[in-house]
Parts: sequence; C-alpha cells; structure tokens
Amino acid sequence: MEIRYIDSSDDKMKISKIMEDSWKYAYRGIIPQEFLDKIPRGHWSNRLGSPGLYTMVCIKDGEYIGTASFGRARIDNCSDFGEIISIYLLPEYIGKGYGIKIMDSVINELRIHEYKEVILYVLEENTRARKFYERYGFELCNDDKEVIIGGKKLTAVRYAIRDIQ
Repeated sequence: MEIRYIDSSDDKMKISKIMEDSWKYAYRGIIPQEFLDKIPRGHWSNRLGSPGLYTMVCIKDGEYIGTASFGRARIDNCSDFGEIISIYLLPEYIGKGYGIKIMDSVINELRIHEYKEVILYVLEENTRARKFYERYGFELCNDDKEVIIGGKKLTAVRYAIRDIQ
C-alpha cells in the first residue's frame, strides 16, 4: 500500500470515482437519493490540484482505493488551523484500517506545514464518520453550520484536534 500526493500522472477520473462512490455509500439516507444518483462521473476531477488544496491518494495493489484533501482552514476565525476537507475510501475498503493510515498521513503532512490544530466538518447525521473522527482523537466543537445539499437542509458539525505537534 502507498499513500502519496497526487501528481500529473495520476488518473483524476479514478480519484473522483472514489469520492463519487463514497458519497453514494456514506450519504445514503442522509442526502436525497435523487441527488446522489445524479452525481456525474468525474464530478470532482477538475477540483483536484486546486491552488491551496493538497490531495493525497491511497493505492493498494495498483488500484486507487482512497483519497484525502487538506489545506489551510477555510473559515476566518480558524485561519491559522489546518483543515481536512475530505477523506474518502471506496466502500469495500471501509473498516479495514485504511482510513486510519490515510488520516495518519494527512495529520503528518499538516504537521510538516506547521499547523498545530486541525479542523474538519462532517454532516451531523453521518454517524459512521463521526465515530471514526472521535476514535482518532477529534473533539466536537460548538460551531455548526447549515448546508443545503440536493435541496435538503443539513447540519455540518465541526471537529478539532489540538496540538498535533
């Protein structure tokens, strides 16, 4: 298994497919199914490698199985923090330890970028992901935000992990 930054040789459509499949699996029953069914192939491929966004991939036996993106926090009152923007695995690899390995790599990279605190947002109803973050050491903050996805109002809760140095 290899976890590394994406580069120009990577197949962005395959990386986007990880996100697409993960959304359709993780958000079933949370986000309207009609919205999930209409996520187009390659939906996230153009966003990979955006300025200020770092993206890593997890490759096992030559196949892309996971991805994560991170960078400087995107909210004003946390601009000195790092932010994990996304972390996704193909559904068949969930619960097998790959998520922790990807998270370890991302946290290590955020240390290298000299962030001492890291935040992330997760949909309140996404209990599987929330349990994963809590087991990892993230703590729930009192800073929720409303998001609308597929016409449905949802709450995204913020988690933080402090002193990653």
